[in-house]
Amino acid sequence: MPDRPLTILQLTHEGHGAGSTMMIASLSRQLAGRGHRVLVGCRAGSVLAGMARDAGLPHVPLDFGRLAPLARELDALTTREHVDVVNSHGTGDRRALTWLRWRRRLGRPFVVTRHTMPLTSPAELLAVGLSADRTIAVSHAVARALRRRLHPGGRLRVVTNGIDLARVDARPSEADVASARAALGDLAGRPVVLVLARRKDQHVLVRALVALERPVVVACVGIEPDAELRAAERTVPARHRVVYVPFTHRPLAFCRLAAVSALPSRIEGLSIALLETMALGLPVVASDAGGNPDLIVSGDTGVLVPPLDPVAWARALGRVLDDGEFAGQIARRGRALVRRDFTLERAAERTEAVYREALARRRLLDGDRAQAR
Repeated sequence: MPDRPLTILQLTHEGHGAGSTMMIASLSRQLAGRGHRVLVGCRAGSVLAGMARDAGLPHVPLDFGRLAPLARELDALTTREHVDVVNSHGTGDRRALTWLRWRRRLGRPFVVTRHTMPLTSPAELLAVGLSADRTIAVSHAVARALRRRLHPGGRLRVVTNGIDLARVDARPSEADVASARAALGDLAGRPVVLVLARRKDQHVLVRALVALERPVVVACVGIEPDAELRAAERTVPARHRVVYVPFTHRPLAFCRLAAVSALPSRIEGLSIALLETMALGLPVVASDAGGNPDLIVSGDTGVLVPPLDPVAWARALGRVLDDGEFAGQIARRGRALVRRDFTLERAAERTEAVYREALARRRLLDGDRAQAR
């Protein structure tokens, strides 16, 4: 039956504290809620492994250190667990699946999800694209970049990221908010510019503080400072503060203390952090790069800034912080957009449709091969 429940293996060699990890965990939970059996294959001890266990999803610990042993383990796993479709989310796992497919040891369909703008060489991208039954791009920007790098267009589908609004709307505990406030230290009446991301061009925003007259606290949540950030911080005037907060399982508590959400990244496919902060009603400022323009119409649902331009960043932040009416307008419109068009339910429904396309393609190919014999 075309609508029967599926056994799905969600697979990634990463699984660290990132938006893609949150998306994999949320999508897996949503698909399980739709009646499917979902296995999560990732490193033991990773953030994603913990999220899977917390959600009651079976976790399959895998060693991604060497390609050939990983491919053998995946071959055995998909057979043992009667997996219907494998969804690959990371570089190492899609290489292993491609290797299996080329060796004719992977008869099950596999789908690749591209969460960021592609940096893979065109040759490798083409090899993976020709092996996968479908590739999911999380934004139109990612899809366009894949096509420019010769990815087969007929197997490419856009399924935009979605967020769990129930999770976003759940009020953080007083303890979590207090912990976030303690991590930020003395604000002294300064608004908080929140950068909720792994290491992604935060140094550009830090260098922008030289030209920003309004005193602020920049909260870089999800990273610890490196040499480049420390060098940029030495240029920051005394009226500002920059705070670094290592990865936390409760990042949304910081949103309750922020005045604006900022994302200077150039490689974002479709940022979960932007989606969540917009859904909470924060005005957003982001680089005019990657998938950010797919989400933000500058001056309407947020503000887009030329990448790597500290002066432009200072100008954009100054406008949002100093013009309350403008900030409120883009925040309201951004909130409405995300809550209407970027829900987890919609993402899961569309992802399931891609899985079924992949299954139909593999059945057709298997039938053709049987007839040829």
